[in-house]
Amino acid sequence: MTTIAIDFETANERRDSACAVGLAWIEHRRVVRRESRLIRPPELRFAPGNIRVHGILPADVRDRPGFAAVMAEFMPDLAAGTILAHNASFDIGVLRASLHACGQAAPPLAYLCTVQVARRVFPDPAGCGLAKVAGRLGIRFSHHDAGDDAYACAEIALAAMRETETVDIAGLSRAIALPLTRIDGGPPPPPRPPRGPIAERALRTFRPAEPARPRFAVRGSTGNRYEVTLDERAGALSLRCTCMAGRHGMRCRHVKALAVGDVTDLLSDNAADLARVLGLLAAVP
Repeated sequence: MTTIAIDFETANERRDSACAVGLAWIEHRRVVRRESRLIRPPELRFAPGNIRVHGILPADVRDRPGFAAVMAEFMPDLAAGTILAHNASFDIGVLRASLHACGQAAPPLAYLCTVQVARRVFPDPAGCGLAKVAGRLGIRFSHHDAGDDAYACAEIALAAMRETETVDIAGLSRAIALPLTRIDGGPPPPPRPPRGPIAERALRTFRPAEPARPRFAVRGSTGNRYEVTLDERAGALSLRCTCMAGRHGMRCRHVKALAVGDVTDLLSDNAADLARVLGLLAAVP
């Protein structure tokens, strides 16, 4: 049976905001394959705290494929084998939530958490976080790089197998009385409403002169607050910013970010309005 260690990094607090995945395959008591991919999350909203952890920026994933496309080649092995993850409730939660966000049903899965493995096989008052366990075992890796984290997770499981003199993950599970967690797959979630160009009549009813037209407050590089609004000049719709570059008619970095759905620096709580505006802009011939 295939055994794969997996690790996800996320853009923000949502479980369906995966921005990177790492995987490491175990066969014959060693790591035989490693893969890592960047993922474009459903919205390019990166929390500063998450960026500080993994260093991934919206620009790094803007042109990358989404979750379904990235994971398609890996899902058969994940569904048929045993998954390892360090703090597995998080990574399995990301996997299931992201599949549902793509409109896909999560398959039945079997997994083992290497945090729990380490607590039984390598207990230590300092704790069993990935970096701490790896450090005690002499595993060298770059923490919070998804590929390296998956590799370290796999090596922790292999070290536990050596310590317990077991030959596979099933034997390790039995030796330390830590059963595999099994979760059933569910039916596909209801399909999302299709997205497409907005009707021309709807476009014409949305005018910059409307009092209720959205305004997007954004944070500048020095912490200043600017406003980006939908503007119409010479019959063309565009986003305009109140920053210095925007006032001189330039397409500033704030506008460029919002135009691709990057809401990392959005201060106002109206990301849904941005999706509507981007639909309008996409519908303009």
